[in-house]
Amino acid sequence: MAPHAGEIYGNASGSHGAARAAKNALEEARERTAALLGAQPLEILFTGGGTEADNLAVQGAALAVGRRRGVVTSAIEHEAVLETAEVLSSLGCPVSLVGVDEAGRVNPGEVAEFVTEDTAVVSIMSANNETGVVQPVAAISKAVKESHAGVAMHTDAVQSFISRETDVDDLGVDMLSLAGHKFGGPKGMGLLYVRSGVGLEPVLHGGGQELGRRSGTHNVMGAVGLATAMEATVADRERFNSRVGESRERFEAGLRRSIPDLEINAPLDGRLVQHSHVRIPGVRNETLLVRLDGRGLAVATGSSCQSGAATISHVLAAMGFDDQRARQCLRFSFGWTTTPEDGERAAEMVVAEVDGLR
Repeated sequence: MAPHAGEIYGNASGSHGAARAAKNALEEARERTAALLGAQPLEILFTGGGTEADNLAVQGAALAVGRRRGVVTSAIEHEAVLETAEVLSSLGCPVSLVGVDEAGRVNPGEVAEFVTEDTAVVSIMSANNETGVVQPVAAISKAVKESHAGVAMHTDAVQSFISRETDVDDLGVDMLSLAGHKFGGPKGMGLLYVRSGVGLEPVLHGGGQELGRRSGTHNVMGAVGLATAMEATVADRERFNSRVGESRERFEAGLRRSIPDLEINAPLDGRLVQHSHVRIPGVRNETLLVRLDGRGLAVATGSSCQSGAATISHVLAAMGFDDQRARQCLRFSFGWTTTPEDGERAAEMVVAEVDGLR
């Protein structure tokens, strides 16, 4: 990224030599990211992160062609989708929320039942950002398309890209959101894949960049960093899944040995390898979080965007957790630098604090 912070500093929308150098770097990054997703370069829009990508996908589709059409999504989506749907509802767009089972999984048939002739877009995340539960996106897309072929299918793949193969055709999606910071790319940089032919009303208006779909001066440095991080992620996935899987296994095994009433809030065979979402009965999550933070172990009580919020997680509420149970849950996340020994040490820290609190 460094050269694009200094010597290659032109505006990619300009016509002079400095601008062309920036433009070349931008379009090369677009080609690189598209290839990793099984997409075409012009189907990639660079955004200011996953939140903007989600907003553009849902709002852009619902308001395309000057109409106000419907949105179908699930009760466990990221706030970037749910709050966008809420705004659209206030504008007169019909919005339907699909529930989940006690494991936090969305049923493809139930999604299809909510789709009508007035639905513009269905948005179901690839995997939940709190629990790590993987959703059957390909099956959902198939059910939706069989019901109403013209409905656009969007998935927020922000959490899943680092550990799961991500191909837009295999998933059957028309739009897909990514955020760079989830896999080692720059913060505040993301992308939205938009299948050719899908109409979008821009969220940002102005100079008409990104084929008129997202105005604003391009963050060339960010796009180059995003593409590089994506390539590194794909090359590292096999090692990542093996190494992180062992780390999480040692972590959860350590907890189980000393906390026999521990509950894991996700199907063991249907979650992302980098998530461990647990309930420790009788222990307040916020108290445990503060104590673990004092030991240098960073954990969360909800999504990263919600940590510290007074209300309980909407994801756990949708899964049927009451207030008391939800306030005994913590999310532990594992990254590409995590070692198996880290998992063991983290478990020792948790056990020590739980013993003290109990």
